[in-house]
Amino acid sequence: MQYSKITRKFQVTIPKEVRQAVRVKAGETVIVEAHGEGGVLIRRLPKEGDPLKVLIGKKPIFDRHIPIEELEERMEE
Repeated sequence: MQYSKITRKFQVTIPKEVRQAVRVKAGETVIVEAHGEGGVLIRRLPKEGDPLKVLIGKKPIFDRHIPIEELEERMEE
């Protein structure tokens, strides 16, 4: 079990052994949640290679290429 103090600015240092175990790096964003009474849970966000896959999903919406003009026409309808 590792210990860390909370600073005056409410910052917490993640101990080296924990950082290495979960492979978290400086600059990454983590999720911080209340966990039960008195607990704090810090979770690492999953890494995604292509940001567009996060926005539009991994599975294509259409089974064919659709020209931008056709998409614009569909949006106007």
